[in-house]
Amino acid sequence: MSQARFASCLPLPLEQKVLVNIIEKAKDWALMHGVGMRDKKHFNKDTIQIAPFVLLPSPFPRAEFTKAIELQPVLNELMHKVAHDDGFLESTLQNALQVDEFTANLYNIWITVRNEGISQSLSLGLFRSDYLMQNADRNAIKQVEFNTIASSFGAITSNLPAMSRYILRQLGHGDLIKNMPENRALSGLCSGITEAFDLFGVPTAVVLFVVEEVSYNICDQRFHEFYISETRPEIQIIRKTMNEIYEETELNDKKQLIIDNKPVAVVYYRSGYEPAQYPSSKEWDARLRVERSTAIKCPSIAYQLAGTKKVQQALAVPGVLEKFMGGGNATERVRDIFTGLYSLDFDENGERAVEMALEDAERFVLKPQREGGGNNLYGSDVREALIRMRHSRERAAYILMERILPPLVPGYVVRPGAAVPPPITDLVSELGIFGVIIGTKEKIFYNKQVGHMLRTKLADANEGGVAAGLGALDSPYLID
Repeated sequence: MSQARFASCLPLPLEQKVLVNIIEKAKDWALMHGVGMRDKKHFNKDTIQIAPFVLLPSPFPRAEFTKAIELQPVLNELMHKVAHDDGFLESTLQNALQVDEFTANLYNIWITVRNEGISQSLSLGLFRSDYLMQNADRNAIKQVEFNTIASSFGAITSNLPAMSRYILRQLGHGDLIKNMPENRALSGLCSGITEAFDLFGVPTAVVLFVVEEVSYNICDQRFHEFYISETRPEIQIIRKTMNEIYEETELNDKKQLIIDNKPVAVVYYRSGYEPAQYPSSKEWDARLRVERSTAIKCPSIAYQLAGTKKVQQALAVPGVLEKFMGGGNATERVRDIFTGLYSLDFDENGERAVEMALEDAERFVLKPQREGGGNNLYGSDVREALIRMRHSRERAAYILMERILPPLVPGYVVRPGAAVPPPITDLVSELGIFGVIIGTKEKIFYNKQVGHMLRTKLADANEGGVAAGLGALDSPYLID
């Protein structure tokens, strides 16, 4: 099936002199407003370069954008309930645990803490639900995945609408700005951290950000810290790696996590979502220590397990949404955003899914239980992987998802170090909606949709992670 096309918000191509001039202005705006990242190839802590961005905001149907916004609190609550249903998580993950060591290690921490008795019943979720428009379904949004750990780019993309407004005004099209929605993701996500801090109820406590050994996406992380420091100056934020947490923290007799002689109120993970971030037993010991503590975790181990692809696939099985949500309109609206999701377990359904994918591999994406981009398999790689894994238990660590074909939009992608002007290329956009939830198994205290991001990639690129170097930051331009 050929993909639909949307027109750019401005007629393209732009005249070359105008294009070169506006890109120069846009790059300077980006650098001076923190739309930046550190260079992976030539890392220098003293240097920031522009993050890749799309010059003009990309069209997105207003009705579908509104739908995604309205659904986020519903999805927050759904995932909260999933995370607190021990039996569902156990049965859903059982087959994957036998072949996926990383998920098994997380699961073992969850079991250990449950058996000991959970010290902190409150969990904080800073979530992001990602969508592509499905060409075959009238460009309705379909969920790509639900992120429960280290959901990134809320901070930087809060600046993107202002940048797009500046660009449109400079091009003489300020009249178009009315079609650009406000984005308050940064303040909304930070409100989750500060609300959790207040619920912890110890004014002398600190907030702990768990970070990588080397942080390339530094602007996105630091803006959270700066915003909280500005709006709640009494809250101290400490940044530590997993290894530093192992070396520098301890549990006291009240199960408080102590660092620098102060209790930790909230632990916010910007690392810890992939195997490479646990290079030794020390990192796993640190994660267990945090989970044993009274600190409010963002996310808790249960939230992280609820965000696995296996759970995403299980929620699409007939009758499962009803178990968590009952019947009614909300359940139907959630089901409507699911695309085809299939288990690869060793049963009748798994065998049928394997046959289906081998017959037409281009229709599907093969997804492991991983976050952070760059992990999925497409096209001929799907067929090769399934042939290799067909009789191996390894296949149970994956799910099969129908490939979504979104509409194409012509545009310019501005990248650091790339030739100017860039060519016009066909692009596709993925919408992420941020949500915040705080609650216990029995009670939800806070549940909001707080902002959005748009991540755009070349139409012929399979993956779209900005931090992984594959996508570009963008803003939605709403169309009717």
